[in-house]
Parts: sequence; structure tokens; C-alpha cells
Amino acid sequence: MEQTLTENLRKEPLGRLSIYVSDEHTFGTDAVLLADFAGAKKAKKATDIGTGCGIIPLLLIKNGTAAEVDGVEIQSRAVEICNESIKLNGLESSFRVHCLDMKEIKGKLTAGAYDLVTCNPPYKAKGAGDKNLNEAAKIARHETLCVFEDVVKAAAYILKFGGRLCICHRPERLADVICDMRANGIEPKLLREVIQREGESPWLVLVEGRLGGKKGMKVLPPLYVEKDGLLTDEMMKIYGDYKQGKGRRI
Repeated sequence: MEQTLTENLRKEPLGRLSIYVSDEHTFGTDAVLLADFAGAKKAKKATDIGTGCGIIPLLLIKNGTAAEVDGVEIQSRAVEICNESIKLNGLESSFRVHCLDMKEIKGKLTAGAYDLVTCNPPYKAKGAGDKNLNEAAKIARHETLCVFEDVVKAAAYILKFGGRLCICHRPERLADVICDMRANGIEPKLLREVIQREGESPWLVLVEGRLGGKKGMKVLPPLYVEKDGLLTDEMMKIYGDYKQGKGRRI
């Protein structure tokens, strides 16, 4: 990639790996939490749908969750940034990114080949408070180019029988998540709420579904982000060496 394409990028350390980000294509706590949630079980092959800057595939590889990861991303600039991070970390044999609309995944990725699919989807409906956002932010945060059921349909196509779909979403969209999963043969099996501090309502839900799974969902204890203005022990463990030298303070 020419210098003109990298000059506005920042390099963020992820422990033994690093990631390039930009103002338009970066990541938040939700992506880090999703990668940790998906890492409860190992996967030989994984796909991250709507991969953005590639943070979730990099964390899956770093944490030993998946040996091979494909990223699917519709925004060409995000794909360029991903490819720079792949080269930076020497991951050409284990992380590939495809500039692709998830609704056109059939015939592009192999059907029934993946143990794990992850997705940090757009949380908000199209047009809901997006007037002042740039185009990249609109696509990432709002259902501008896809709706959640598109994610589930793509996952159902590429997952092996018994394979997992792990997602994060806003609590107010939980009914949509469960209904769309079940309608496409993916049974919700695990649910965990993320709460900023004790006494507050959750701001995020983490959900795991299994293709062809039996009915019955386990609700895990909530994950608390902070206590007394400091990150909890669990959050420090999840952040791992990404937070080294940055301390517990929020």
C-alpha cells in the first residue's frame, strides 16, 4: 500500500499483535467483549461478518480461538486497513479479508465450512439519528446496507451443523436477535448482559446461537465493566495485555 493510504492510520498495540485504525474505521469495547465471548470454545475456521478494521479476527487469532479467520467487509477502505494489519503481523496465511456484501456471500465463501461466525452488527435502524455521521459511521452504526437478519442468513449458509454464531447487540434489539436466529435455524444458546456498573441497566447483550441446536438458552451472570471508577478484575482479564501500562481507571 502506498504511503498516501497509510499516512492517516494509527497503530494500536494488542499485546503480541498490532492493528491499524483510522478515525472512520476503529473499534470499541463491544468488539473486545465479543471476541472474548466467542473465545469460550476453540474453532478451526471462523468468519467475522462486517469486520471493519479487523479487530475481532486479530483478537481471535491472538487469543488462540481460531487458527484461520476470514473477514467480510463491504467498505473498501476498511478492507485496505485490514490488509495493512495482516501484513504488519505476518498473518497472510491465517487471516484473509474479502471486500464483499454479506448478502452476496453464497458462492464466495464455502457453505457449511466454518465452526464460528462473529458479528458486531449495526445497532440502530436506518435513519435513526444519523444525519451528522459520515458515510463510514452510518454504515457501521445504522442498518443502512443490511439488517440483522442478513447477518443471520449469511451465518447459516457458511456455518457447519452445530457451528456457533456469536454476536453483540443493544438490549432493546434482543427480541429481534432471538427471532431472526430461530427463523433461520440458529438456536440461541447463551445470553450474557454487559452492565457498566452495579445498579444500572445493561448497555450490551452477548448472544451465542448454534446452527441446528436444540431449544434451551442459558443466561450467564452479568459482566460488570467498572466498580468505583475502576475496571473490574474480569474486564482487566479480558483486556489483557492491551491494557498493560494503561491502568484500571476508566
